[in-house]
Amino acid sequence: MRVLVTGGSGYVGSHAVRELFRQGHEVIIYDNLSTGHIALSEGFQLVVGDIADKEKLKRCLDSVDIVMHFAASAYVGESVANPRKYFANNVEAALKLMDCLLESAVRKIVFSSTCAVYGTPSHLPIVEESVKEPINPYGATKLFFERVLAAYAHSHDLRYVALRYFNAAGAELDGTIGEYHDPETHIIPLAIRAALGTAPPLKIFGGALPTPDGTCVRDYIHVSDLARAHVHAADYLMNGGEPMALNLGTGKGTSLKQLLAAIETITGHTVPYTVVQPRPGDPPVLFADPTKARKLFQWEARHDLAEIIRTAYLWEQKCPSLIDRVHLESVGARF
Repeated sequence: MRVLVTGGSGYVGSHAVRELFRQGHEVIIYDNLSTGHIALSEGFQLVVGDIADKEKLKRCLDSVDIVMHFAASAYVGESVANPRKYFANNVEAALKLMDCLLESAVRKIVFSSTCAVYGTPSHLPIVEESVKEPINPYGATKLFFERVLAAYAHSHDLRYVALRYFNAAGAELDGTIGEYHDPETHIIPLAIRAALGTAPPLKIFGGALPTPDGTCVRDYIHVSDLARAHVHAADYLMNGGEPMALNLGTGKGTSLKQLLAAIETITGHTVPYTVVQPRPGDPPVLFADPTKARKLFQWEARHDLAEIIRTAYLWEQKCPSLIDRVHLESVGARF
């Protein structure tokens, strides 16, 4: 199949691109590079464009069978401070993407959603039918777009899979690509950098939360496992699958203190940290019930927390030089 990957120069999107390639599919990356990186697109066809640019997007849709939509703003804290940005990027621009789909022959889309659609869950683990009450604008925008997809599926025969993933982490097993955000807000790279002395001590948001050790509990899933699930979802839609939403997680929660202990064991370095006030919009506990994805796709997470940390550690030691090298090269967008 031929796949247009919006946001394919970003973290999860770039891993999905490589998994698609490994499975023999053709890929076009569509990214405005506002948060993505040319380095993560190296070796693939890249169109530099915004999903709000309907004319450029339409030309790309003429040559593909299905869309994977990753392009979005994705920081919980920033969404609380600047909700306008999140509704502009994750809703208004995404609606223009949907307009383009309806004006093309493409009727299949895999959507990068999030566990933030659930808010603070009343029952654990979280199943797809759990109440959806986002407590931050990021989750609200993702849930809004899921509802757009459901409405369009009803009225326009659109087929979609919304993948609600939990905490994406880790890097390619061979260390070729990984997580590179600016600013970085994800806990594992920040903790590793603090341990290596390349970043300030880690900030732990809340040390007296209603959890076993007082720190937040999350379901960390390897980014390569997420990438495989996206390809499964695309295959499912290409074979006539019905619209649906799925959780992607390991089914196991890890507290922040447990995570830091594992990082110290694997890296051999102590993680310095300070405890600060909890962030607005952060639930204390989130972990998935991934049963539905396992039954439908025969998919489950293959990589454990140790592998997540090991690959992230490998990537952290090489990513600055890789990113700097590719930015210095004259790599143009190809269309």
